Amino acid sequence: MKKVFLGGTCNESDWREYLISKLKIAYFNPVVEDWTPECMVEELKQRKVCDFVLYFITPKMTGVYSIAEVIDDSNKQPKKTIFCYWDCDDGEFFSKGQKMSLDSVGRMVERNGGKWLNNINDVTEYLNQ
Repeated sequence: MKKVFLGGTCNESDWREYLISKLKIAYFNPVVEDWTPECMVEELKQRKVCDFVLYFITPKMTGVYSIAEVIDDSNKQPKKTIFCYWDCDDGEFFSKGQKMSLDSVGRMVERNGGKWLNNINDVTEYLNQ
């Protein structure tokens, strides 16, 4: 069975729960209560072994590491890298400038050979095909 790594925004965003409820493939959810060095090792392993690496970004994102990861993966393993972002998450919104930057990230992912999808339903459809 195919498997997807669910990278991207944490911070109590519910995009993972929504997507998981729609998936017909296996998944690895890197979000844990207590982040340890062993968790980091497992995350890096899963990014390599999963058939897809998804980076889903929402306005609840507070750090930028997921952006670095999606660019890294789109360079190193482009055929399995997927990028998507939500404009709104639980009443929080990206600014116009942030959306322009995220669009630039999406174009870069595509230039590197990865997939840039427009919404979570497109992600679900792509993963389930």
